[in-house]
Amino acid sequence: MVVRRPPGRRAQILAVAADRFHRSGYHQVSMTEVAAGVGITAPALYRHFRGKPELLDRAVRLGLDALADGLRTADSTDALAAALAAVAVGHRPLGTLVQRDARLLAPARRASLRRELRADTALMAAVLRAERPELPDRDAELLCWSALSACAGLSYQSAAPQPRRAEAVLRELVAAVLAVSLDGTDLCSLPADGLGEAGGEMPVTPGPRPQARREELLVAAVRLFHERGFDNVSTDQLGAAVGITGPSVYRHFDSKAQLLAASLVRSRERLWHEVDGAISAADGPAAALEAGLAAYVGFARRNGDYLGAMLSETERLAPSDRRVAVDFRRDFLRTWVGLLRLVRPECDAVEARIRVHALFALVNDGVRNRPHSARPDLGDCLLRLGRAVLGVS
Repeated sequence: MVVRRPPGRRAQILAVAADRFHRSGYHQVSMTEVAAGVGITAPALYRHFRGKPELLDRAVRLGLDALADGLRTADSTDALAAALAAVAVGHRPLGTLVQRDARLLAPARRASLRRELRADTALMAAVLRAERPELPDRDAELLCWSALSACAGLSYQSAAPQPRRAEAVLRELVAAVLAVSLDGTDLCSLPADGLGEAGGEMPVTPGPRPQARREELLVAAVRLFHERGFDNVSTDQLGAAVGITGPSVYRHFDSKAQLLAASLVRSRERLWHEVDGAISAADGPAAALEAGLAAYVGFARRNGDYLGAMLSETERLAPSDRRVAVDFRRDFLRTWVGLLRLVRPECDAVEARIRVHALFALVNDGVRNRPHSARPDLGDCLLRLGRAVLGVS
């Protein structure tokens, strides 16, 4: 007797895998869990896919294919906004899969995905420049990358908003991003000493040698975990980054996991101190929102490695540390949502959350997306784009 597989089984598997990877992180999901989500056995799952790497690869490709299909038929900026919004809602896990998990794929596959995204951006930029021929190529490309990033912010919401509402808000904010003028940006609008190249680190305060070494390890850990992933960084590599042997790392931290947790805690403390301090010192909600935006952009440009590690490695924390990190994100988000609603009373909580998530995704990507991250006017560009996303430009 021939046993027929249910139609669409591969698509069903990919949908479940994408959702599980999105919610829990690639490393926390097993093939058995994916199989159970589909209602089949693990051996049956292996008849469709050879392993988790292929599942991740195919799940990312499914979303990117939908994006490319939508963009190919877009002949105006309104159509671009509609296409991006539809993919963001219809393939909600795609943002986290691309920004967080795709780096775990083989180098050749990562390069291929990057080429596909560049091709998508080129399609968008061609449409944008047809409507705005005065735009330099680099500005058109930055606006398009920023629109993609803003839509990816929907992936980071803990609860999915009503699809039609989400699409409407995303269409509006994408249109606003694509309409931003980057011409005449002020290269000195933000302090040069506070806005180094993306991925730069905060200077280490001199002190007693053991304490300084601990601080150096925290900085090096954030950079290495961001660049290579927690599992791909050894204690020997961590030690070599600060001029000590691998075993010497354990004089400062009991384990690599403890070092990861401490490095993320230290960066969170800096983020809260800088941004909340700027918001608290401002006079009135509008000034506070502007000050908070400038502070967040400044922090992001100095601490791109932390933002990358926060996105990619939080799931590698011990459960108790992970809960603390998630609680911090919620509190931070709540502050911004409340502030935006004070500035824009017509904006309800659903729209405010979509816009704030879009802001963070846009800035976090912007400081790490070369070659645009090397622009000397990046700080001012991100301020303009951030205002557009929040709807306060």
